Amino acid sequence: MATTTRPSLVKGSRSTRSTIALKLLMAVSGLLFIAFVLGHMYGNLKAFAGEEAFNHYAEHLREIGEPLLPHEGFLWIMRIGLIAAVVIHVACAVALWRRAAAARPVKYAVKRSTTSLSSRTMRWGGLTILVFVVWHLLNFTIVKINPSNGDTGGDNPYALLVDTFDVWWMTIIYLIAMVALGFHLHHGTFSSLQTLGLTNSATSRARARATGWIVAIVIAGGFSLVPLSVLVGIIEK
Repeated sequence: MATTTRPSLVKGSRSTRSTIALKLLMAVSGLLFIAFVLGHMYGNLKAFAGEEAFNHYAEHLREIGEPLLPHEGFLWIMRIGLIAAVVIHVACAVALWRRAAAARPVKYAVKRSTTSLSSRTMRWGGLTILVFVVWHLLNFTIVKINPSNGDTGGDNPYALLVDTFDVWWMTIIYLIAMVALGFHLHHGTFSSLQTLGLTNSATSRARARATGWIVAIVIAGGFSLVPLSVLVGIIEK
């Protein structure tokens, strides 16, 4: 007796596989982003060593790989890779959100006690981080806007950093972005570990949540130290 496979089952199987693929891409791109911001945070903390050390570090980044790579070649490879990771991450997030919305045509209330604050703010936090990254690049990399005097294109990274965070509202904007980043990293780290199959028991889930908090506090807290130190005068020109 011949058997046939229902088209709906085939379609459902394909949809499930593509959803898993989207989650894996999102997890891997998210982990790459975590690695990048961890390295970036380390570089920012060089500001505590003074102007010469910070500027030397910034110039060293431009020279990595020479003469095999052109000047700033390594930085551009890293930037392109980061942009690709962000595009993949955002595209996967939007695709998964649309699928979830389509599968749940009738809205229903979710008990707030069953979800964490970081999970409920993932989308808005992600959008906040994306907007902040655009401004951050204009501020420190592409245009090099100095909020304290309106100048652009300066060639002293340390002076630009201090002048930026000497402006109190710039520090406030930065700290708000770091709160959003912290929540995003907390839930994102846990979700990535879950997608990779590392939360198969109550103990491993607890460890994954703890790892999420450690990553969030270390990175968001480390980034926040520099602007706060500039604002109170610990770091100065």
